[in-house]
Amino acid sequence: MTDLSHDDIPEIALAWHRAGRGAALATVMETWGSAPRPTGSQLAVSGGGEMMGSVSGGCVEGAVVEEALAALADGRPRVLTFGVSDDEAFAVGLACGGRISVLVEPVGAAMPEAMLAELVAARARREPVAYVVDLDSWDRRLVAPEPSLSDRFRSDKSGVEDGSFIAIHNPPLRLAVVGAVHIAQALVPMARACGYDCLVIDPREAFGSPARFPGERLSHDWPDEALAAFGLDARTAVVTLTHDAKLDDPAIRAALGSGAFYLGCLGSTRTHAKRVARLEEAGFGAEAMARIHAPVGLDIGAKSPAEIAVSIMGEITKVLRQG
Repeated sequence: MTDLSHDDIPEIALAWHRAGRGAALATVMETWGSAPRPTGSQLAVSGGGEMMGSVSGGCVEGAVVEEALAALADGRPRVLTFGVSDDEAFAVGLACGGRISVLVEPVGAAMPEAMLAELVAARARREPVAYVVDLDSWDRRLVAPEPSLSDRFRSDKSGVEDGSFIAIHNPPLRLAVVGAVHIAQALVPMARACGYDCLVIDPREAFGSPARFPGERLSHDWPDEALAAFGLDARTAVVTLTHDAKLDDPAIRAALGSGAFYLGCLGSTRTHAKRVARLEEAGFGAEAMARIHAPVGLDIGAKSPAEIAVSIMGEITKVLRQG
């Protein structure tokens, strides 16, 4: 389990359970007021009282661990509701209190091991899936994305609906940046802070160097080859920043042929018109052209590389959350 991170809560619970240590999963179902953690946040608790993850800023974890251990002892799930006082909220950085509702499920006795394993496997395959629990019958099922859940998957919003708790498990967000330029140096740390796994692509090794991008994942392959290896899906954004058609265009064509949710391209209106002409000549139609955000970023009057990066990250977020 040493290679699992604090974001791998279902994986950790499954590993603890299979190791014979016991495991319970606690998940935030609903929040009211100024709740410390969003719905869907999870805490894994082992039979020995170890915990990984969180369901609050620290104000209710102790009580949740006690209830998780009780659930492991009696094999029954439970729903817990906590009021977070103003003093407790202030201690974890909030101005005012609120309430949270938490679902606690012992693995094996309540949540079937096979279902948890299937959930973990879907996460490993980067397949979005919803874990649905009927709060009256305690029936459970895994559901692939469907029209009725599209808003929840797009906004990463778990919650209670029609007597069932729907926990959304989306693959991690990813960003591929083509062009290791100044804007990329500002954009990549912002994207990581927003939860994106990033890849910087630039065949020019002097640009895409560890010195310029310390600790970042770099590729010196040609952009279309790098993106094919990276894999483009509905949780991936692509931004091209080189101003060089021979570098940007292969990446743009690859993104347009994928399910990437965002494609943004740096360049003026005149530059983009030339880009569109090249793409149309290559066989791309109006629907494909409409997917390109160019000039890239929200129109906020950005001038500096950092300001442009803010505008790009804002536009990516807007497209992700609002469609």
